[in-house]
Amino acid sequence: MRNARPSAAPPAETLRAPRVNPLVYRLVVIVTTLPIFLRGQSIEVHGREHVPPPGTPLIVAGNHRTGFDPFLIASSLPPGRYMQFMAKKELFVPVIGPIIRAGGSFPVDRSANDLGAVRTSLRVLQAGGTLGIFPEGTRGGGELQGGVALLALKGKAPVLPVGLSRVGRRWIVRFGEPVDPTGGIKALTAQIGERIAALAEPGGEVVRSR
Repeated sequence: MRNARPSAAPPAETLRAPRVNPLVYRLVVIVTTLPIFLRGQSIEVHGREHVPPPGTPLIVAGNHRTGFDPFLIASSLPPGRYMQFMAKKELFVPVIGPIIRAGGSFPVDRSANDLGAVRTSLRVLQAGGTLGIFPEGTRGGGELQGGVALLALKGKAPVLPVGLSRVGRRWIVRFGEPVDPTGGIKALTAQIGERIAALAEPGGEVVRSR
């Protein structure tokens, strides 16, 4: 009887969390937020003191309304916190794709349950990284998905709620106190949703944790 041939182990690189090139990351943030300032607009940040120090796992979850949203949040985080997003796979095309990867983000297939993207997300958290998620899934999606709660519970990572709004020429970013990864998926999803909604209200106050 022949010995069974062992299956090939996955390449070591695929088991690592995506790496962030700080120079590329900062350059992308500057270039993508530059149009805001060129239009005479400003970015106003509240609640930055609620952001945990770098080196600890964190999920940043916010409402999603415009294409500027990921870059508004990234530019508002304290130094050392590099936010890594699950970006739709359609963005990973020549030229743009390598830049996105250099910034630490990775593809997700939104048309299916992408277990590979989930595993990559957990590796980001295990490495003490910052995972960026829009629980609505798409811009203006409305109903929150349970993925953020699932990742928080499995990755044992607090969720930092952030609300994005715009008043006149001011783009407003509000961070709330982190939500601990406890309870069930449904209850945690509802709690995160309530916090984000409160923070996204124009003129709203930074809410306190329960």
